[in-house]
Amino acid sequence: MKKAIIAMSGGVDSSVAALLTKESGDECIGATMKLYNNEDIGVHREKTCCSLDDVEDARSVAYQMDMPYYVFNFTADFHTEVMDRFVDAYENGCTPNPCIDCNRYLKFDKMFHRMQEIGYDYIVTGHYARVEYDEKRDRYLLKKAVDDTKDQSYVLYMLTQEQLAHVKLPLGGLRKDQVRVIAEKHGFINARKHDSQDICFVPDGDYAKFIEKYTGKKTPEGDFVDKEGNYIGRHKGIIHYTIGQRRGLSIPAASRLYVCEISPKTNTVVLGDNADLFSSELEADSVNLISVDSLAEPKRVTAKIRYRHKEQPATAWQTPDGILHVKFDEPQRAITKGQAVVMYDGDEVVGGGVINKIYSQS
Repeated sequence: MKKAIIAMSGGVDSSVAALLTKESGDECIGATMKLYNNEDIGVHREKTCCSLDDVEDARSVAYQMDMPYYVFNFTADFHTEVMDRFVDAYENGCTPNPCIDCNRYLKFDKMFHRMQEIGYDYIVTGHYARVEYDEKRDRYLLKKAVDDTKDQSYVLYMLTQEQLAHVKLPLGGLRKDQVRVIAEKHGFINARKHDSQDICFVPDGDYAKFIEKYTGKKTPEGDFVDKEGNYIGRHKGIIHYTIGQRRGLSIPAASRLYVCEISPKTNTVVLGDNADLFSSELEADSVNLISVDSLAEPKRVTAKIRYRHKEQPATAWQTPDGILHVKFDEPQRAITKGQAVVMYDGDEVVGGGVINKIYSQS
């Protein structure tokens, strides 16, 4: 019999993952990560994950299954590894994905170490993806979920071989409607609970307001400029903008203008036409590879430049210093620094990294 920690967010997915693991005969405990205090950031219960109300939902399901349940307080780590990184990225002209950082530094790092400390064998989550061991290659693989509408392999690209060896994802072979049916059949309180859609600590989507409240400082205004550096108007502060943005610019123009570049060094935001948003090549750091040891030789892949992006054919390779290069067959719109590029070979995740440079079209 194996011993498992079930990472329970209070949602239906992690609850059904817990049920399926328990039914497999393994010894299970439920655990929720306490990441912040609701009242500190004005979070409403119905819009977020890991809030106090979600803790009660997770506890209810765990007790219903006669499963021991714990809350691990990771608030200090969450502030340092997720919220601080989020703020730093925006202040440096990037657009981060804090859910990936939460997985990287909290769920599969802090929780992983807690698992080791108490002598448990693996962590179970409600992510829609699959982990398989390939004997021929002697390595663990991360694969897309069967339900392509819910696939979350993109946000798990940073998992290492050691972590994959101790992670189980029971929902990878199920569809979302099947998961809800299982939850309803067992009378779970969260069977019809809505999925969280927003960043947990910015539920209203106003990133700039959160950053200014979190840092206690007002972001300085600056200039909108065109591609040649000519003055167009004034912006509210670079944290208010992301690549590809059109709304909220308040700049009168004969044609639509889009945010094409953000320069924290000069505190300027470059505006241009939609055509200016397309580029074919990028660089990424913080690289993690899963299905291969290295990309010293160019490899044909498909790649996504954001979670909702449809993966596109590309060639990927690494330079001797480990920097990842991805060159798409066709130009892609609004490649953005701070987002993750994740590569696939069919259903397998090849790996990914954090975008830090975009090559302009020439």
